[in-house]
Amino acid sequence: MTQKALNAAMVYYMFDASNMHRWNDHLRTLDLTELDKQAHKAAIAWILGKCEEDVGNRVDWPALIERCLFSFIQRVALTDLKPQIFHRIEEEKAGEVSEYVLAEFSKRVGGMPDGFTESFRGYLGSPKDTKEDAIIRAAHYLATRWEFITIYDANRSVYGIEDTKDEIDRQVLQHRDLAGVREMMSPDSKLWHFVNIIGQLRFQQRWARTPRIPKTTVLGHSLLVADCAYLADRDAGASAEQVYCDFFTGLFHDLPEVLTKDVITPVKTRVSGLPQLLDGIEGELMNSRIMPLIPEGWRSELEFFACDPFTVSSDPVRDGRRVKACDLLGAWVEALVSIRYGVTSRSLREGVEEIGAKLSAPGYEESIGAGRILEDFRKMDI
Repeated sequence: MTQKALNAAMVYYMFDASNMHRWNDHLRTLDLTELDKQAHKAAIAWILGKCEEDVGNRVDWPALIERCLFSFIQRVALTDLKPQIFHRIEEEKAGEVSEYVLAEFSKRVGGMPDGFTESFRGYLGSPKDTKEDAIIRAAHYLATRWEFITIYDANRSVYGIEDTKDEIDRQVLQHRDLAGVREMMSPDSKLWHFVNIIGQLRFQQRWARTPRIPKTTVLGHSLLVADCAYLADRDAGASAEQVYCDFFTGLFHDLPEVLTKDVITPVKTRVSGLPQLLDGIEGELMNSRIMPLIPEGWRSELEFFACDPFTVSSDPVRDGRRVKACDLLGAWVEALVSIRYGVTSRSLREGVEEIGAKLSAPGYEESIGAGRILEDFRKMDI
């Protein structure tokens, strides 16, 4: 059987980042996880990339998406080191760290396609001096800055907190050659307000009213969907345009929920006319609350990603069926993992059964090889 980049071990490797907690030596007003941080970073990278295009610079989007994923894989392998320690180790022990990351990744996710592993090895050994690398680094620091702002007031008495604040600002300002960084650091920046709105999806928990471990957020789920879509596209040899559209559709497909909150599927399906009513309300609120925060030239694209995410499109090229399959897979994993961790409920058990049945149906099964992934998950020791 041909090795697939989208496989159960890889999905769990990414999902496990929801167990990595950030700023856990500070008083936190909300739980901050690595999965959410990487999701926020990816969304900010889209903003920065669009800003670069607006000033005439070319962005290699497939390369940016791949490097976002590779930086995510690297961070998970190195667990929850403090950022200062992480970057110092990277600088002073680069070769040894790269070999460790590769070994750790191979141990946890065996059987990845050779091309994927070689690309990852190349990324780890590269000088990371491309435009795409600069965008990802800047997005990383801007996402960190957003997190710090949320906890700053509660930690004013912590020794060294002002030094931390100054260091984060210094790291961000190192990337002020990027147009989007300059814009976001200006007073009352509309783009920074947009970053804030995206960040609010880190407040919203998935599977509302259902005890579950780990608790995951709408934004973290969105990155899992996006990365799964990217891996499936990679397996299928999809075009650069489809890779771009499928990934960012996955990342932004739940953005309207920041305006309405999540309405659980049973309510949507059992209340006649509710889905259509919600779609209309979400469209109105997107146009009045979110679209004014981004340049006019980006709005049709964001609407395509966020307001009509699961349709198949030929212009631009998108496999909405594949994105939906990845959305279902993310929900199935959230339910199954909690059950396997020992926290279960009827909602979770029914979710595993019902979502699994949907994934086995024609259309979703062939789009991502869902049957193989689900069966491997059931056998996995987690």
